[in-house]
Amino acid sequence: MSTEGANYERERAAAVEAVAEAALLCQRVQARKVAGAALTKGDKSPVTIADFGSQALVCRTLARHFPHDAVMGEEGSAELREAGHAALAREVCDEVRVQASGASDAEVLGWIDRAQSEGGHGRFWCLDPIDGTKGFLRGEQYAVALALIDRGVVEVGALACPNLAVGSAPGCLLIAVRGKGVQLLPLGANGPGAPQPVRASSCRERTTARIVESVEAAHGDHGGHERVRAALGCAAPPVRLDSQAKYAVLARGDGEIYLRLPTSADYRENLWDQAAGVRVIEEAGGRVTDCDGRPLDFTTGRKLTRNQGIVATNGLLHEAVIAAIRSIRAP
Repeated sequence: MSTEGANYERERAAAVEAVAEAALLCQRVQARKVAGAALTKGDKSPVTIADFGSQALVCRTLARHFPHDAVMGEEGSAELREAGHAALAREVCDEVRVQASGASDAEVLGWIDRAQSEGGHGRFWCLDPIDGTKGFLRGEQYAVALALIDRGVVEVGALACPNLAVGSAPGCLLIAVRGKGVQLLPLGANGPGAPQPVRASSCRERTTARIVESVEAAHGDHGGHERVRAALGCAAPPVRLDSQAKYAVLARGDGEIYLRLPTSADYRENLWDQAAGVRVIEEAGGRVTDCDGRPLDFTTGRKLTRNQGIVATNGLLHEAVIAAIRSIRAP
């Protein structure tokens, strides 16, 4: 389906509806302390009832609004269909039915399996149903991340961060459309609140810049981040939190730099771990590149094979950060 010349308002509305509904399921599962019902994937990462349920609900919403659109997602139902995981599959389907009354087990598993696109140059949605599953399991930060990519350009980005408080609301949702800015919606028991515009920080001073990084050491070179911090002269140590909530923090002006230096020369990022956050940051006035300062290439399938590492900033400090990275790499 071509959307050339479109304003993406329908896509924006669908993205908000999808991630807000998925966030409700995630909050419910976490509150009932059944998050520990998980299986371990081949890469040793955990996947929970909420991961599967969130993906099912997002794909259900996208199928209703854009039935011909492809979806790239992190999960699939193959493991749930195995006899040894029948109990987990039952719990996933039951959780989804709380919001999709009357759905059969086959429908729920089918919604999960809508997200099998390999991406590329066409139009597709990119979904991480729970970005930061380990944070979710610890009761800390996680995000439902959804992006629309059209011919290699992230046109729409939505991040639901149920544990990232704003005012009296326990969480927030950020929605961005290319060229139209980003809005923050408080997440409450009755769904998203009134939208409000947000902007990245106006800080230009390296010494007072605030850095965020991943909790997991496997997600970024913490030692390299420390060397970059020293090269910049930043006074405060990095703040660690899980998921694309880091992008949300920068977009609303609560930090200036997000570093994700690769832990090995051959490591490449997954599209679903970055796409939504990139659009949110850029619409807030910030900038995202790889560690060499190159734009991210979203046409390469499920991984960013032509890029290495991630640098996100408020924009004003970006060149200084790239220069600092080059300086610590110099022989």
